[in-house]
Amino acid sequence: MSLDRLNLSTQKLQTFCKKWRIIEFSIFGSALRDDFRPDSDLDVLVSFMPHAPWTIVDLITIQNELQQIVNRDVDLIEKRVIEKSHNSIRRNEILTTAQILYSQVHEPA
Repeated sequence: MSLDRLNLSTQKLQTFCKKWRIIEFSIFGSALRDDFRPDSDLDVLVSFMPHAPWTIVDLITIQNELQQIVNRDVDLIEKRVIEKSHNSIRRNEILTTAQILYSQVHEPA
């Protein structure tokens, strides 16, 4: 997946993730398929640093900021929420297809 397709540079992604204490940023859904269109939303899976103090208001702010960066609607979900989901079909689909674009351990070159 090209970050250009998302209107997102490596530098913008790294800055965004560091600001919000995101240790892993992945995308899933239509952004990884041929049916991703200019009006498609972006499905994002994130993991935060342990003990990141984010409230629901912060999560909305994070989502809104990312929407401004990529200029499209964003569905932001925490990886831990998906990992605990009782819907095994959805959980497995997201976790097996998600593509990591940023990892604090393995930052993109």
